[in-house]
Amino acid sequence: MTVRFACEKDIPQMNSLLYQVERVHQQGRPDLFKEGAKKYTDNELKDMLKDKTKPIFAAVDENDVMKGYAFCVFQEHKGDNVLTDIKTLYIDDLCVDENCRGQHIGSVLYEAVKKFAKEQGCYNVTLNVWECNPSARKFYEKAGLKPYKTGMEVIL
Repeated sequence: MTVRFACEKDIPQMNSLLYQVERVHQQGRPDLFKEGAKKYTDNELKDMLKDKTKPIFAAVDENDVMKGYAFCVFQEHKGDNVLTDIKTLYIDDLCVDENCRGQHIGSVLYEAVKKFAKEQGCYNVTLNVWECNPSARKFYEKAGLKPYKTGMEVIL
């Protein structure tokens, strides 16, 4: 398994994985997530692939078939009234193909993201995980991530 930056030829494979993520979220929270949707359009993906502040990592096999991805975004709060001036790499979306889970692809991908973040001078790596996805939460906790804030809701 190799981790590289994603490129435009990867969009069809990214779309397949984006739909897998959507299914998990839609099944867990059908009140919030639309059925059969995906997080990004092809044009948005093309723009993201050109944007150095939004690196996308691709975990690919020996045939260059994508088995997982990690969409990331650099975040900084320079000059903020209360937050320190740290650089963060936020994992916006991480997915391993449902047919390949249990093969440590997620761990390889996450370690590559951490290494990249450190090389870029980041203070931390952050992400959000939906409560309706306990297997993702378990994976992140096993990888050493800890909650640093909690989102809460009341449905009206």
